[in-house]
Amino acid sequence: MKGIFLKLALAILPLSTAIAQEAAVEESVWGIQTGFLGTWAHNEYRLAGQLALRSEVGLDATILGGSLYDGNSIIFVPVITLEPRWYYNLGKRNARKKNISGNAGNFVSLPVSYNPDWFAISDLKNVRALNQVSVIPTWGIKRNLGAVLNYEAGIGLGYRYIFAKSAGYRNNKGEAALNLHLRIGYKF
Repeated sequence: MKGIFLKLALAILPLSTAIAQEAAVEESVWGIQTGFLGTWAHNEYRLAGQLALRSEVGLDATILGGSLYDGNSIIFVPVITLEPRWYYNLGKRNARKKNISGNAGNFVSLPVSYNPDWFAISDLKNVRALNQVSVIPTWGIKRNLGAVLNYEAGIGLGYRYIFAKSAGYRNNKGEAALNLHLRIGYKF
């Protein structure tokens, strides 16, 4: 009987070691990021081995100009985002001894963002944000710069729906939307 348990333990040991060494996203990662078009605070929570749910709040920046406004200006509006992310190359990076702390790797995601009409920060008077929702499939990378700094870049094309009627316009508007971001951040 002892021989059977010993053989079983020796057979399972390599399997359990291989499973334990599988690269996975961290349980929870908190951080802040800034880029050319905004500032955000986020948390990435592990859902499965290489799948994380990123929740984010912050301020998105938009450049205004053209026929509606005199001159050019930048407006900052609040944003709330939920974004499932699949970090698909953590195992490969880990096998090559690359740093994967803080979920540093390549990812594919589906961010769903809501910009509420709560407030707008601008040097123009009487500017308001319009309620809008966007869904933009995105490919990106996140890499570490030392122990606590990181950078992230991503690109995606999706859809944005603007609830313009709530602000007095005749029709709501749906349009293609581009997610092009380059951010530098700090992880806690």
